[in-house]
Amino acid sequence: MIYGLGASVVILGALFKLLHWEISLGSIKLGGGVLLATGLITEAIIFAIAAFEPVEEGLHWERVFPELAGGEPRQLNFAGGAAPQQLGYQNEQETQLLRESLSEKLDNILREAHIDAELMNSLAKSIRNFEGAARNIGPAADAVASTQKYGEELTTAAVHLEALNSLYRIQLERTELQVNAQEGMVDNLNSLNAQVNSFKEHLKSLNTVYGGMLSAMGGAR
Repeated sequence: MIYGLGASVVILGALFKLLHWEISLGSIKLGGGVLLATGLITEAIIFAIAAFEPVEEGLHWERVFPELAGGEPRQLNFAGGAAPQQLGYQNEQETQLLRESLSEKLDNILREAHIDAELMNSLAKSIRNFEGAARNIGPAADAVASTQKYGEELTTAAVHLEALNSLYRIQLERTELQVNAQEGMVDNLNSLNAQVNSFKEHLKSLNTVYGGMLSAMGGAR
C-alpha cells in the first residue's frame, strides 16, 4: 500500500506541474514543482526502505510436482517393467497408458486397420507408378502446348492468306477495268484512223477538182 501512496503523490505532482495548478495553504502556495519533488523524494525513501525488507518465498511448486523437491526428473516407463512414480494428480488410467508401449500401440492400430506387408508393398508400387506417370505428364503437356501453338499459327496464316486473296481480287478488278478502258481506247483510235483516211480521200478528191479547175482556167486564157 505504501508504494501506491508514494506513486499517487508523484502522479499528482506531475499533474499540477503540467497544468500549472497551485494549492494555497494560508500564506503558503504549493505548486506542481513542490508536489512533484515531494512525491519523488517519498518514492526514493520507500524504495530505500524496501531494499532491507526480507524476501518472501515463492510458490511451493514442489507440492504439485514432487520431483522439484528432490531435484531428480521423473522417470517415465514406456516399455513395461516397474511402475512409474506416482504423482499427486495421476490416476490409475494414466498409469496404465504410461505402461503401454508405443510400438505395441502402432502394431494394434495397423492390425485393426488390416494393414500388412503386402498392402504396404502395393502402396509403394502405386506410388512409384504415380511418380512415373507424373514424369510423363511433362512431355505430354509440352506436346499439347506445341499443338496449340501450331494451331494458333495456322489460324494466323489463314487470316493473312484471306487478306492476300482480298488484295488479289481488288487488283484483278482494277486490271479488268484497265483492260476495258484500253479496249475502248483502241476502238476510238480505229474510229479516228478511219475518219483520217476518209478525210484523206476527200482531200484527194478536192485536190483533183481543184487541179481540174486550175487546168480549165489556164486553157481558157
